[in-house]
Amino acid sequence: MPERKTPMDALDDVDAVTRAVLTASRLLVAVSARSLAAVEERVTLAQFRMLVVLATRGTTKLVALAELLQVAPSTAMRMVDRLIAAGLADRQPNPDNRRETLLRPTEEGRRIVADVTAGRRAEIAAIVERLRPTERLALIEALNAFNEAGGEPPAPGADDPEPHPLGWIVDGSMAHEI
Repeated sequence: MPERKTPMDALDDVDAVTRAVLTASRLLVAVSARSLAAVEERVTLAQFRMLVVLATRGTTKLVALAELLQVAPSTAMRMVDRLIAAGLADRQPNPDNRRETLLRPTEEGRRIVADVTAGRRAEIAAIVERLRPTERLALIEALNAFNEAGGEPPAPGADDPEPHPLGWIVDGSMAHEI
């Protein structure tokens, strides 16, 4: 692999960093798109986002789901209806309040989220393996700083039993998609 050099004037060049991050985001979007390709006939990107929320949070009220996805409850209900029709989610009345609907992924819905996430992780790992150890360390430090500056929580490790974070922030000022 050829040696990559960084010009000294690029160390404080916001535009150079922005271009590098945009290039990396293009690569990550391509990885994400390829990981979704295996299920694209079953779910759309928006439906996959909903499945990720349901798989991460477990049983969720429709209104809370709509808020997390930043869509109207009626839009969320239409998306849920499609997931239910596909056998990827189910709904039930809230036993504590019959006017509320509780939603959750089915086992097949959870499997789709796990499979897509595993495929994405494997492809990213293959890219990272092509980096030298010093580049890996620099990438960890740079991405951790970038994620912290953007307020994004860290993703769990490969062997972490906890569900992965939603992949976007919903605090009124920022929203990051998967």
